[in-house]
Amino acid sequence: MEEMKHSVPQVQEEEYDEIDIMELLRKLLKDWKLILKWCGVAVVVGLVIGFSIPKEYSVHSELAPEVASKSGSGSLSSLASMAGINLGSMNTSDAVYPDLYPDIVASTPFVVELFPVQVSFKNKKEEISADYYTYLKEYTHSPWWNKVMRAPFKALGWFMGLFREKEEKAEGYANVDPQALTKEQDSIAKAIRSNVSLSVDKKTSIISLSVTAQDPQVAAGISQEVIDRLKTYVTNYRTEKSRQDLEYYESLYDEAKNAYFTAQQRYASYVDRNQGVILQRVKTEQERLQNEMNLNYQLYNACAQQLQAAKAKVQLETPVFAVINPPQVPLERSKPSKVKILVVCVFLAAVIAAVWILWGRDFLAGFRRKDDEEEPESEADSAEKAPASE
Repeated sequence: MEEMKHSVPQVQEEEYDEIDIMELLRKLLKDWKLILKWCGVAVVVGLVIGFSIPKEYSVHSELAPEVASKSGSGSLSSLASMAGINLGSMNTSDAVYPDLYPDIVASTPFVVELFPVQVSFKNKKEEISADYYTYLKEYTHSPWWNKVMRAPFKALGWFMGLFREKEEKAEGYANVDPQALTKEQDSIAKAIRSNVSLSVDKKTSIISLSVTAQDPQVAAGISQEVIDRLKTYVTNYRTEKSRQDLEYYESLYDEAKNAYFTAQQRYASYVDRNQGVILQRVKTEQERLQNEMNLNYQLYNACAQQLQAAKAKVQLETPVFAVINPPQVPLERSKPSKVKILVVCVFLAAVIAAVWILWGRDFLAGFRRKDDEEEPESEADSAEKAPASE
């Protein structure tokens, strides 16, 4: 028989390094004091962080906007039909949908309008009233590490400012321009955007507004102010064309009314002066004045109907917001949560300590041992080279 020269592949068994959980636990229990020390340090760090973060209060409100319907219906449509106008034919597209409300609230013109809003708050047990701009600028606090991190940049800015031309600093909002904010105004605007948050549920169209401040009264006051200004903005947008039409019809109505009263007065005066006169030219002039009075009356009556229809259209297009959850002064702070901070700090400290005990310490010892082995070899090489050179 011929020997088969086919080589049979040898199956190599893969070796897996099994993790001995009991051995890891023994290592951790052996150095339990080190873990407790790390956790103790973490408790101190957590308390420092928790007490360094200023208290903040949040106010949550909910609104239900009216679904815009441009078809004339109901009593207002009936009233308009009496004037000979069909409100159903006045359909216009509405470009402000509830989905755009968050963008409206975050827009620069809307934010700038909140600068002069008056708020009342307590500062060191003293009741103070100031505008929202001044409150954010002078009466809000930040953690101490923010000042430490900003110190190098402030020093660098001060140093660079020595080589620049001095610019007049525009402080406050007396001359605010939404299209060209100063650095200070822009920082206040960013603070307002971070404190005021609005979202819309696409399924139910429910508007959720959240306002955060370091004083509970300020949070409630700004929340109510945002709701009122949002209502005003949407109302002004939807009724702008109708209000312009209303002003136009009011001017036409006043002109027609004055023309009718003037023609009526001329007709009455002419009839009084020519009582008992049987001349044909007198009768002709009387008929002319009467026809002019009737024509002005018809125009006056038509303008009056148009005016009433325009008023009805303004009322029809005025949106209604149902406040489901009105703003209330919060009784408890929303953050910081000292318990959560402590739990996170202790957990991280325990994990870091466990990693150090199980792998970190051995890795560092092996790294040092490798360096110690390389140093004698280099010394031996230098000693061998020295006799050869001699």
